[in-house]
Amino acid sequence: MSGAGAPSLDADLDGTGLNITIVAGTWHDVITNGLIAGAQKALDEAHVTSTLVRVAGSFELPVVSKAALEAGADAVVALGVIIRGGTPHFEYVSDAATSGLTQVSIVTGKPVGFGVLTLDTEQQGLDRAGLPGSKEDKGREAAEAAVATAITLRALRA
Repeated sequence: MSGAGAPSLDADLDGTGLNITIVAGTWHDVITNGLIAGAQKALDEAHVTSTLVRVAGSFELPVVSKAALEAGADAVVALGVIIRGGTPHFEYVSDAATSGLTQVSIVTGKPVGFGVLTLDTEQQGLDRAGLPGSKEDKGREAAEAAVATAITLRALRA
């Protein structure tokens, strides 16, 4: 399981005053809804003001994330699910989402919490979605990373 060696972020992460947008795809709704729930819970616990925006799929995450950051969000939590099929489509969409979100973060100078699951099977997603019985909560992890990075950037820029 990929969670081995994961960092332990400050349980008292305080993002008071931050405005964070969750941008989530609509594919594989059970998994995606679990990711959203985990992210939202982490943002609520960090006292962050948050908004949810849904997009068609993971390919659309970068452009909408950039728009949210340009519209005033302090950070974005990008959530999506891409499951390998029998064609190269998986590699193209995975690379476009990953590279695009990295570029958005660098261009805007704002954090993008990366919660895009690239999976071989649906079960791998269910194991990582923060659902009852899941081994990991990648939505929560992406949200915590976005908050922690936004707090660090705020301190560096003060």
